[in-house]
Amino acid sequence: MEDFIRSFVEYLEREKGASPETLRAYRSDVEGFARFTQHNKAPRNLSGLVADPYSVRSYLASLHGACKRTTVNRKLAALRSFFRYLVKEGLLDTNPTLELYSARQERPVHRFLTVDETFALIEAACEDNEQGLRDRAILETLYSTGLRVSELSSLNATSLSFQEGTVRVLGKGGKERVTPIGAVALTSLRKYLNHTAGRRVRFSDPMSEPLFLNLRGGRLTSRSIARILDKYMAKAGSMKKISPHVVRHSFATHLLDSGADLRAIQEMLGHASLSTTQKYTHVSIDKLMEVYDRCHPRSRQ
Repeated sequence: MEDFIRSFVEYLEREKGASPETLRAYRSDVEGFARFTQHNKAPRNLSGLVADPYSVRSYLASLHGACKRTTVNRKLAALRSFFRYLVKEGLLDTNPTLELYSARQERPVHRFLTVDETFALIEAACEDNEQGLRDRAILETLYSTGLRVSELSSLNATSLSFQEGTVRVLGKGGKERVTPIGAVALTSLRKYLNHTAGRRVRFSDPMSEPLFLNLRGGRLTSRSIARILDKYMAKAGSMKKISPHVVRHSFATHLLDSGADLRAIQEMLGHASLSTTQKYTHVSIDKLMEVYDRCHPRSRQ
């Protein structure tokens, strides 16, 4: 089974251009199914594969209560893709997930920071040394562009265009996009790059020079960026525990509340579908209702 999973992951990387995060998630999801079927002694074909719908349904049923619906749906999507690959390679006759449907998605209210909370977070990074300048540049860039943390981590110094006020981003599925970046963020980035110019001479190829460096001079990871965020949330006096994705939600919500076009926000976030971006509209409507209830003379009659 491990050989099939390995070839599947290689196929996703080579043919589909899947991101490292997607590759890790799909490998983990398919391996979880393999462990479940092994423990439950599910019937296998001559190749050692479990290919009956009952086993897949039993596996998904075992996840309910332990995982969120979004997680269960992602695992089903991984299995769909895995079995589709096996059919394509002639290792299975039919895809056992064809008649299985995703669970109805929950519609949680996405967490975001207020404008004041966001400004307090950024202002907390005020030290004038290399680490302080880097962290300030990271926070400014996250909020100014709404990038995913993996996209931020993978930025190179050549990704920035100070003249045009843009940043070139490699998003999900290897799709490239160009998104605006604000003047305040660019000022912080310029200060940081000038301060670290001496440490960057080791990069002979400018195209591989990371924008954000760790203490050893290598590329800063997504996990490290999350820790930086925790540090400055605490320094700002906030008890909230947030992820870099909350800053992305804040970016989109603040733009929408200020009257930005939903299509423009979709382009900046790198969403393939407008429906993905529309999840932010209910937050904006809630804000409108709050203002209406507070201000309209007849709203409470």
